[in-house]
Amino acid sequence: MTDTSTPVAVRDAATVMLVRDGADGLEVFMLKRNARSEFVPGTFVFPGGAVDNADRDDPGLPAVCMGLDDAVASAMLNVDRGGLAYWVAAVRECFEEAGVLLANDDSGAVSFADDETHDRFEGYRAAVYSGDQRLADVVATEGLRLDLDDLRYVSHWITPIGPPKRFDTRFFLAMMPADQRPLHDGGETVESVWIRPAEALSLAEAGRFSMILPTIANLEPLADLASVAEAVAWADGLGPIPEILPAIVPQKDGPPSVLMPGDDGYEAALGRPPTEGTVNTPPTPPARTTSA
Repeated sequence: MTDTSTPVAVRDAATVMLVRDGADGLEVFMLKRNARSEFVPGTFVFPGGAVDNADRDDPGLPAVCMGLDDAVASAMLNVDRGGLAYWVAAVRECFEEAGVLLANDDSGAVSFADDETHDRFEGYRAAVYSGDQRLADVVATEGLRLDLDDLRYVSHWITPIGPPKRFDTRFFLAMMPADQRPLHDGGETVESVWIRPAEALSLAEAGRFSMILPTIANLEPLADLASVAEAVAWADGLGPIPEILPAIVPQKDGPPSVLMPGDDGYEAALGRPPTEGTVNTPPTPPARTTSA
């Protein structure tokens, strides 16, 4: 059991649910983490990771960001300042982990359709991952803009007290660009798959598709949606996003249980009253607007 006597720093993080219209309906892109990873090894996740200093402080960012500024982004996240960094981190992590760059040129979403462009951006991907280049420099060099307004903020989860790594994570929804090719990085992530949310949930219930609670909870609202258009409409219809902080309760026999805000014993397990506005599940999706 993890020693909780020494507080674990909580790092800001951002995660992206990339969605597309597949042959059988809405699909989401997921990555399998390396079994040797310190954090949630062997589980399927969305592209994402910690907010870096460069996501906050790079002086080149204002010139390449469009659709949002820090004041608007911070208000959406209910923070005093620095909110734009979560959107930037979401784009950067999606590029590093999945090879997908959520950016536009003058004609729309950037295309990697030809091999030369694809290979050039794979080089950028490796350089951004290693820290040899900053995302803002890549975008500026290629004459692109990060269209941050295309990322919909949909949920806010905090890792419960207990694990050796903790994250304060903002989840976003984004449409997959048509002419790019997502793929795991072969290091932190070792497999990748496009999968219908309902199928992922069914496989997880059968023990064949390992996911952690926040991943499952963020898939659930998508499970009954038929298309990207419906997913975007659902995201656009969300009200204020509540903070969700589960509590882990050790058990003498068997694995620990997890309590959510509102569950009996939650406040005692957490050790403090929950933040105002917390709820036990993300908002549910609206009824379908189209037949499929």
